[in-house]
Amino acid sequence: MKQLIAIFAFIFILSSCEKKSTISSETFNPEWNESFPGVWKATINQPEEFNLLSVANKAPRSETLNKKAKQDFPISTDEIKTFTKNGKTYLRFPLEIEEQIYGFGLNFKTVQQRGRIMRLHMDHYGGKDDGRTHAPVPFYVSSKGYGVLINAARYIDVYVGTGVRHDSKNPATVYDRNARDGWSAQPYSDNLEVIIPADGVELILFAGETMLDVVQRFNLYCGGGVLPPKWGLGFWHRTPTLFNTEDIQTEVSGFKEKNFPLDVIGLEPGWHSKSYPCTFEWDKSRFPNPKEFAKQINSQGVKLNLWMNPYLSPEGILYDKMLPYSGSHTVWNGIVPDYTMAEPRKIMQDHMKKYQLEYGMSGYKMDEVDGYDRWLWPDVASFPSGLDGEQMRQTYGTQMMTLTDEIYREKNERTYGLIRAANAGSVSYPYVIYNDYYNHKDFITALINSGFSGLLWTPEVRASRSEEEWLRRMQTTCFSPMAMINAWADGTKPWSFTTVYEQCQEVAFLRMQMLPYLYSTFADYHFNGTPPFRGMNLEPGFEVDTKVEQTKLDATKNPYAEAVKSEVKDQYMMGEFLMVAPLFNMDEGRKVILPKGKWYDFYTGEYVGNGEIIQVENGFEKLPLFVKDGGIIPMMPKIRQTSEWVENTPLEIRVYGKTDGKFVLYDDDGKTFNFEKGEYTTKMLKVENGKGIIEDLHNSAGWIYGEISWKFMSEE
Repeated sequence: MKQLIAIFAFIFILSSCEKKSTISSETFNPEWNESFPGVWKATINQPEEFNLLSVANKAPRSETLNKKAKQDFPISTDEIKTFTKNGKTYLRFPLEIEEQIYGFGLNFKTVQQRGRIMRLHMDHYGGKDDGRTHAPVPFYVSSKGYGVLINAARYIDVYVGTGVRHDSKNPATVYDRNARDGWSAQPYSDNLEVIIPADGVELILFAGETMLDVVQRFNLYCGGGVLPPKWGLGFWHRTPTLFNTEDIQTEVSGFKEKNFPLDVIGLEPGWHSKSYPCTFEWDKSRFPNPKEFAKQINSQGVKLNLWMNPYLSPEGILYDKMLPYSGSHTVWNGIVPDYTMAEPRKIMQDHMKKYQLEYGMSGYKMDEVDGYDRWLWPDVASFPSGLDGEQMRQTYGTQMMTLTDEIYREKNERTYGLIRAANAGSVSYPYVIYNDYYNHKDFITALINSGFSGLLWTPEVRASRSEEEWLRRMQTTCFSPMAMINAWADGTKPWSFTTVYEQCQEVAFLRMQMLPYLYSTFADYHFNGTPPFRGMNLEPGFEVDTKVEQTKLDATKNPYAEAVKSEVKDQYMMGEFLMVAPLFNMDEGRKVILPKGKWYDFYTGEYVGNGEIIQVENGFEKLPLFVKDGGIIPMMPKIRQTSEWVENTPLEIRVYGKTDGKFVLYDDDGKTFNFEKGEYTTKMLKVENGKGIIEDLHNSAGWIYGEISWKFMSEE
């Protein structure tokens, strides 16, 4: 009898497994429910409860989203096809002939994504845009005015206009290769297809009047962009790994003596008593009294930021407490805490508060939370919460951001830091992505791509082969979300290349002068979802990079005569009005593509063109900057530290062109979260008929500016 029961039980289990493995639910028309104007949600089969947005745990900015204009659903719903089979969910979206696709995370070499195949997989960037990157965000935006978020904490395969179906609505033309006329190794495809290794998925679709409007709605849905503390937008310098208190004080004094901006000093692995894995305890030989040390540095207007990786050393006091809440595998022989659970979060947060925040540390640099496979836990790893290695890999960076954000919010103190891993939903967290890859041009492409996916990226400066390269890198980091030298390995300083020191000093001070504009730009990111740094494809009137260039057949270099896309990936917008066109080492000059509308030289106010391609010569002294017609750039006098940005700071409002313009100037206390309660001030700066006007918009906090002057730069 027992044997018979066992046989029936085995048959039941087997049939259940077979049933589960053959789930097939064809859905030609998923049900889309509108959550906010222009935002719809669809649930395909049975989505996993653990997903990218559940980890980020930020509510949409409902008030702002509800004020957005209503939009029609942007795609024919009969052309969106989904089905689930054998534990995988398949999606298909239509593509029109001229439609271009942007996004899918932090790419370094490409801006347009149509024609590419990727597996969106958290990892160090390895030099190839294949989906393995520090922020594999499964969100794309279309040139047709819509975007789609695939809300799954899984490795997601995407085929962006690559698979050609026999039942295509717009079939590709068949060419004879022997004739060599029009044949392509990659024929036209009219669909975007996705595979998620799960029995269901949640989809969120966004529609807008423009691509920028779509990105804004996506950012607002994920909580709105971060508003950093004012000091976070000053200049950062990370010191060599084994520096001690005296070394760091010498470094701080050097910046003052050389008259170079400095707001943040970053301490690298040597502040830990052990690192790789870490103890999160101060090394007593280098930092005998860390609390007094922090007090001394902070009194000089400099914040301290602490490097860490999250893997706990067996020799630290946290190890035994956290071991029961850690995964099955180690990283560098350190345990990996499962921060989706309340108890280990509390243990780590209490430790950070007691030994770091109470000592005056302003924030963290969170390293090695992304890859490589040979370093991190494998996908076969298990965690006490029940999550698997894949889910943990896709979200560990976000978990670390939420963990640290909570303790600074508890203090009502804003933080700003660095991280190696982000994903959908991290837009409102105070972290900028960086990595160990070091191609300057690719850094700028990444900065452009960050704006499509709710990310911040810094093209940090570490080393240089020449004076010119050093200057070019310094110029671009000063026009990014975080201006920083990372000298952890070689001790470089802004004055390491003496022949270009004055130019480096000048661009760093220019950033400080432009902080009123930059801070207001980040406020727009927070309140309205507008990416502070973004590619030209999001700029109205920019209609250039949709071309595909055919290349010649070559038996070895290009045997399939594959076409290449013409992309603009080396110029970008900072805020509403300012366009940045970097020069790179050994450039003789460069071409700059101007969107439609008049554009002016930032430095002189001279007219440079309208909707055309202009040539910029190698002006060694300055970074090429251009302002659109009607542009308003508020600037303050040169300051070395944001601690000098005090009440009654004079303000010069620069106006470019002849067209009437307006700009919302934002101010708050620059350090707390009181702005979230409405404690901030905004004023509308307007130009009407050649006259400057200032109007109050919101006045619930003090006003930092004193004497205000208007400077009309363009007198043509």
